[in-house]
Amino acid sequence: MSDKKILFKIKRQDGPDKAPYWQDFSIPWRPNHNVVSALMAIRENPITAGGQKVEPVCWEANCMEEVCGACSMRINGRPRQACSALVDGLAQPIVLEPLSKFPVVRDLAVDRKRMFDNLRKVKAWIDLDGSWDVHVGAPRISPQEWELNYVFSRCMTCGCCMEACPQFGPGFDFVGPAPLGQVRLMNAHPTGRYFAEDRLHAIMGDGGLSDCGNAQNCAEVCPKKIPLTTAIGQLGRQTTWQLVKDLIGG
Repeated sequence: MSDKKILFKIKRQDGPDKAPYWQDFSIPWRPNHNVVSALMAIRENPITAGGQKVEPVCWEANCMEEVCGACSMRINGRPRQACSALVDGLAQPIVLEPLSKFPVVRDLAVDRKRMFDNLRKVKAWIDLDGSWDVHVGAPRISPQEWELNYVFSRCMTCGCCMEACPQFGPGFDFVGPAPLGQVRLMNAHPTGRYFAEDRLHAIMGDGGLSDCGNAQNCAEVCPKKIPLTTAIGQLGRQTTWQLVKDLIGG
């Protein structure tokens, strides 16, 4: 049995209105640990490095395949998915913190409701009656367009881009890069184009596209490498054209 240890420094918080605090943990090293499996090991025996028995650490996880986005947290200062963060590739002690742009529920679990509210605000969905899905005559989409749309469809609403955005968070009205990426995706859909003006008007007001500071952090931290800055640039052209149409009454 190896004597190697994995050291963690975890920021904890017992509830939304409680003060945060830090606790250190040490678990035996095991090959192929990711952060989630390491947290599971801590949960089995929640004793701090100083020997204190404590409540198990609270976090979220679901798919374990970097698909659902549930396990987002700050790992060594960077927002990322805990399921794909391999322990052997991380500097120790591994520092775990909740995302700072969303209210903490407990420990590493946060409430991402604001992100989902913003997706509703920008109408990030497609209204379908099903007819095009089952009948001949659906609009043709080129392979090139499908390929680009697929890139944007990979968004898993993990919140990493929102965490890295300096214009998103408490005290800011900006809807954030994830909803903007979905506006670009929905506006490119054959049915979604019918409601493109509604989405564009939604991001032309307060907290919309003009609040983006072009820091480009969003594309840097996105686990799926979605070109969010490309989407923002394209939406800039779309909103400019929409403004012209509004002015001339078109």
